[in-house]
Parts: sequence; C-alpha cells; structure tokens
Amino acid sequence: MVAHNPLFHGRWTAKKFNATVINDIWPEVFFFTLVATMVSLVSKLTPHKLIISNQLLTVLGTVLGLVISFRTSSAYERYQDGRKMWTNITIASRNLAQMVWVHVPNQKGSDGATKDIKTLQGVIEKKTMINLIQAFSVSVKHFLRGEPGVYYQDLYPLICFLPRYANIREAHTEEDLLPLWHAANEYEDAHAHHRHSTNVRSAADELVGHRPQRTTSLPEHSREKTVVDEKTVVADNKSETSWFRSLTKSNGAGRRSRRETFDPERVLPDVSSERPLKPARNPPATSLYDYIPLLRFFKWIGRTIVGRAKDPLKVEARRKRKNLDAVESNVPLEICLVLSSYTAHLMQRGLLQPALATGVTNNITMLQDTFSNLDRIRNTPLPFAYQAHLRLSLWLYLLFLPFQIYAAFGYYTIPGTAFASFLLLGFLEIGQEIENPFNYDLNDLDLDAFCLAIQRELHEITAYTNPDPSAYVFNAWNQPFAPYDRRSAADLIKDGSGKYTSPHEHIVAEPGMASIRRTLVNSWREVDKTTRQH
Repeated sequence: MVAHNPLFHGRWTAKKFNATVINDIWPEVFFFTLVATMVSLVSKLTPHKLIISNQLLTVLGTVLGLVISFRTSSAYERYQDGRKMWTNITIASRNLAQMVWVHVPNQKGSDGATKDIKTLQGVIEKKTMINLIQAFSVSVKHFLRGEPGVYYQDLYPLICFLPRYANIREAHTEEDLLPLWHAANEYEDAHAHHRHSTNVRSAADELVGHRPQRTTSLPEHSREKTVVDEKTVVADNKSETSWFRSLTKSNGAGRRSRRETFDPERVLPDVSSERPLKPARNPPATSLYDYIPLLRFFKWIGRTIVGRAKDPLKVEARRKRKNLDAVESNVPLEICLVLSSYTAHLMQRGLLQPALATGVTNNITMLQDTFSNLDRIRNTPLPFAYQAHLRLSLWLYLLFLPFQIYAAFGYYTIPGTAFASFLLLGFLEIGQEIENPFNYDLNDLDLDAFCLAIQRELHEITAYTNPDPSAYVFNAWNQPFAPYDRRSAADLIKDGSGKYTSPHEHIVAEPGMASIRRTLVNSWREVDKTTRQH
C-alpha cells in the first residue's frame, strides 16, 4: 500500500505548522534574505560592486553539506534508539506481567474460608505488582522529561502504598524517610512554596491545613481542586493546565468530542495525597518568544540593565532545586528494587520455579538496562564545541553567499539566498530538535501514548482468567484438523474409543496416530495449494 504523504495528507492546522521548523528558523532566514537584498540593491543601484571571488563556494558548500548531513543522521539515530528502547520497555513489561499473572500461583490455604482468603490475597498481590510494572514506564517518562518526584496524577496512585520510612513498625522521623519520598518532598516543598504564593492559594491553605488532595484529574477546566470539608476550593494553575486546555474544544452544540472526554487518569486508583499532584503531562507554556526568538535578546538586555527582582520565594525555590540535584531519587530504580524483592520473596516461598524465576529476573534486568540506555541518550548530547562551530560556520557561509553569487544571478540572489538558508538552517534545526526526543515538542516521541499502551496491555493480561484447557478445547466450535477434517473436537471424542479415524473413505489407515498424521499431511497439502497466488 502506498504511504500517505504527510505534507498533503489531511488539512493544515496550527499544530501541523508548529511541527515544522519554519517558526524556529524564519528570523535567521529573514536576516540572510535582507543581507542578500542589500547586496543586490547596492551592487545594482550604486557604482560599488559588492562582489567577492566564489572560488571557495563549492568546496565549503560540499563540506558544510556533509557535516550537516552527519549532524542530522546522528540526531535521527538517537531518535530511533529512543523508540527502540521504549519498545523494549513494552516487551519486558508485557512478558513480566504475563509471568506474574499466569505462572505465579494464588496463595491457597487448607480448607474453607482460609482457602478463599489466601486466594484473594494472592490475586491482590499479583495485581499490585503488575500495577508497579505499569508505574515503571510512567516513572521513566517523568524522569526523561526532567520531572523529579512521585507526586503526579498518573504515578502517585500506582505507588502510594509503598513504604515511606525505613522503620515501618517503630516510631519514625523525617530522618527515616526513604529516598523515593525524600527527594519528592524536597522538590514539592520548593514547588509548592512558589505556586502557593497567590492570595487565592493562601486562603485555600488556611482552610485546608494538612488535609489530603484527591487524585482526580480535571480535563474540562485547567484547575486544581482541593477538598475542604466537602467544599471545593478552585485555584488557577496555568503551568499545569496547558495540555488540558488544548483538549477542551467544542465539537458542535450539545456534543462532546473524544478530546473533551479524554482523561486517562480517571481509570487509576482514587487515593488521597498529602501534597498537590501535578498533571501527568505538563508542557511548558508557549510564549511570544517561541515564535519570535529575536525578542529574547531584548529580554536579556532588559534584565541586564534593570536587574532581576529578587523575590525571596523564587530564590528559596531555586535554592531547593539546586539541593535536589544532590539527593534526587531514581524512581524507576526504586520500582525495580521492589519487583526484584517480590521475585526473591516468591522464590523463598517456593511459589516460582527456577526457570520462571530466571525469566522474571531477566525481564527486570531488561527494564533496568533499557532505562540506563534512555538516560544515556538524554544526558549525552553532541559536544557544545561541535554544535557551536557548525552553526557559526553555517552563518558565515550564508552571510558571504550573496557576495559570491551576485555576479552570476543578479536579483535572483535574493530568492537563491533565502532558499539556501531555509534548506541548510532547516536541516540543522531538525537535528537539534530531535536530538533529545523525550520532551514535549511535537516531533518528540509520544511517551504518554507509549505509557497508555502499556497500561492497556497490562490490564488485558490481568483480564485473562487462566482457565483449564479442557474447558474450552473440547467443544463444538473447535475444528482442530481443518481444512481436511472439519469435524469438531466434541465430535472427534464422541464415541469414547480414543481412536481417531479419518472421515474420508479412500484413506486407508489404521485408526489412531497413523490416521492423524495422514490427515495433517493432507491438510498441509490443501492449505499450501489454496493459499499460493501463483
């Protein structure tokens, strides 16, 4: 089937336009076009000819083309590696969940009510561990996006039951807080201190005190709700709501589209949190500086001349974020430790055979290896010296390009320079954009979709009832020897003799395995002849 051309498939929207690099490179293209216009007008309307030799044009152009090609290829290779790593996470999560759900037996007591209680406990235990497998991919997503901690609407409900203190049954203090929660607390203190500085939030805090927040997502309005004595205090939170606002668009009067009702966190456990939960997807807000990068220069000048206002709340938040770098918890590693501990617990109780224990351990190791490779891709950009030298070389090449081609092209120098700058700068910008494919750019990998796909597969696995094969094999719908023998499994065993006899009279064979083998050979011959096109 012929693939669709993405440029002409569907209608053009603002989202599709933003997915291109036009809005990133147009200031540079405009600048070099102005230079070409100046060179053309001065050379045409004045006696001064702004022309230089073009001896190095071909050589430098070829070298720059090769270097830019290498830059784009290396970035695309990182993009593909990131996608492969997420495929590995999906495979390992699926395999691990299948082994836990199918091969780990339910806990069984001796008789009566004890047996039922143990069975229920075993099913709850296995389903909880599969929820942790789902939490692993979600934690990897937040880790790659530079979002530390565990207080997210799609992560916290899956791991909130894990131990928080080193001494569970003894009197514990903040010094006993485990790394998984310690780092999250430091980040949340700084984050909440800055966010709750408004008058509305201050009033809400006075009412709330230490009451927990519910984990329910709010896709219809980008708001954060806090339950206070059966009343709801609503506070605007623009930094956490840009994604949900993009989902709430009308689809006709009286109708709600899929985007309006899309709320994947709604299917997660509804538990209480002692801290505000950030949304599962929190892209940075788009500003005018993203569409006109030149304005950033004037913003920097304004800050340098006027000076930055030292807000004590912001200073404290920055200080705590710096401290966070030294004690940041590795949430995916913590989850793998819990899964490994569960595997060891099963082996000690004799509930997991050694061969299956090896498979479970290998899949947990695969999750850890994949996470390490993703972290390597994220934290190993191309050296700054290489990127800076390549961009400066390209700028100089495009700056002197009009002076070298005016003698041959005249006024066509202007569109020629514009096209050359658009082409070369575009490839350079594409390489830079996909170098780290784990952020919120439109061309980045859709990590949220990957996590939701894993979630759906894990729930499909736990929906499997693991029945006895005899309950579904020997019925009237199963024709095991088709197409040569279309009798059902129930008909084959109806006589009770246990001897198979071919239904075709011209087949002369002793009832039993000899007749079965001949039927299978004839089935192969009929299938092979029927399914070949030529």
